[in-house]
Amino acid sequence: MPAPKPKASRVLLVTSAALLSLSLTAPAALAAPTPSATPSATPPADMSTVGGTRLGQPGTQVNPAAGVPVLPKDVTARSWIVSDAESGEVLAAHNAHWRLPPASTLKMLFADTVLPRFPRSTPHKVVPADLAGIGAGSSMVGIKEGQTYTVHDLWLGVFLRSGNDAVHVLSAMNGGVEQTVRDMQQHADELQALDTHVVSPDGYDQPGQVSSAYDLSLFARSGLQKKDFREYCSTVRAAFPGDTAKNAKGKAVRGTFEIQNTNRLLSGDTDVPVYQGIAGVKNGNTTNAGATFTGVAERNGRVLLVTAMNPEKKEHNEVYKETAKLFDWGFQAAGKVTPVGELVPPKGAVGTSPEPRATAVGKDAGVSSKPVAAASAQGSGGVGIALAIAGGALVLLTGAAFLVNRRWPLPDLVRRRPRP
Repeated sequence: MPAPKPKASRVLLVTSAALLSLSLTAPAALAAPTPSATPSATPPADMSTVGGTRLGQPGTQVNPAAGVPVLPKDVTARSWIVSDAESGEVLAAHNAHWRLPPASTLKMLFADTVLPRFPRSTPHKVVPADLAGIGAGSSMVGIKEGQTYTVHDLWLGVFLRSGNDAVHVLSAMNGGVEQTVRDMQQHADELQALDTHVVSPDGYDQPGQVSSAYDLSLFARSGLQKKDFREYCSTVRAAFPGDTAKNAKGKAVRGTFEIQNTNRLLSGDTDVPVYQGIAGVKNGNTTNAGATFTGVAERNGRVLLVTAMNPEKKEHNEVYKETAKLFDWGFQAAGKVTPVGELVPPKGAVGTSPEPRATAVGKDAGVSSKPVAAASAQGSGGVGIALAIAGGALVLLTGAAFLVNRRWPLPDLVRRRPRP
């Protein structure tokens, strides 16, 4: 079940409406030419510059200034990025476009691609072919042949237990693994995630399968636009269907067992507390990738994304500890630090600038980062927040066109608080 929600919620509404239809085409020069899908031992000098030239440079990119806190010195991730989930501003980064094995963080792209295709109540009876080809040693939720699961069950298995068995069943429903890989690659290209080469839908180590901290942040940002995605990635624990057996009266009864989210900033662990404001997203860990993680958290109305890949320090839960430190820095630095780049919108986004910028936005560029208009709403149920998106563009949403100011919405983002 999801973690408890706060008693009150705040909803920011964009009130102006208009129509605009501009399609976005990313300039080919923004990406490194024919980048290799083989991960390099050190960050290459010709990394992609999607999102800004600073993001294509190796090493740490940040704009220190008076009032800007110093980055934590004990972050050892080979690649990381701190960004504003709504405006897309990249506050700081380290080898952001380094193409590395993504492990199960690639499941964010899988979910963003496949989740909209099947209603959550759709039942599916598992056949042996659905579970064929799962990599040895894969994380599993415990799906059994001959049993029937709903799509809702399967997505809980994907997000909470990172179940490769659930991924393969959903891929089978989507036309098979090969078709799903093609769909994911096409969607990655649409999102301008040009560092990503998909080989397996579950993120299992495969030759040539790579992504980057930048691309993983794009996947998270896109997925978080979807209500079901937000629900699944923020669920701490849930009951999962088990075996069917006959009870004392001879009646067939389906049992359940509890599964818990393996995102330790969300569920906590002995050496990692629940991070205040955490609301997802996805973790991963394989031999080639090491530990990888993308998280989203909200504090005082600010929503940040942090992606960290493969810390050199191999302590228990190190990727979560380093992510928490980067979140802490980001919340202190937001509004003070000049961005080093941005998370670009998808190619098909309307009314956005056709060329990603590496320069400052918001007050440093003379453009307000505040919503056009806002209204607060109070309620005892606490349904979360719907934050307006900023930009000089128009977006169509359920048949209406809303004036925005270069921001993406994160409606009903579930806010997490440590348990008392």
